[in-house]
Amino acid sequence: MVTTIQLNFELKNQLDKLKINRETYEDVILRLMKMVEKNNREKEQLLIEGCRATAEENLKITKEFEAIEDLKDWKW
Repeated sequence: MVTTIQLNFELKNQLDKLKINRETYEDVILRLMKMVEKNNREKEQLLIEGCRATAEENLKITKEFEAIEDLKDWKW
């Protein structure tokens, strides 16, 4: 099934600039959607890695504090 959507002239021009060879508007939109999905997965993975690194660092700091009997011995 095919449907028609309305686009303003400027958006149509922008889509035209994004076309590769004789790509259809549908192909352009699908390609852009795939790029966004990939970008979102990559950002999510970077956030997870960053949170893990932060948690590991926090754990190291916590262990250092736990090892100190008296905080006045701590080197600030």
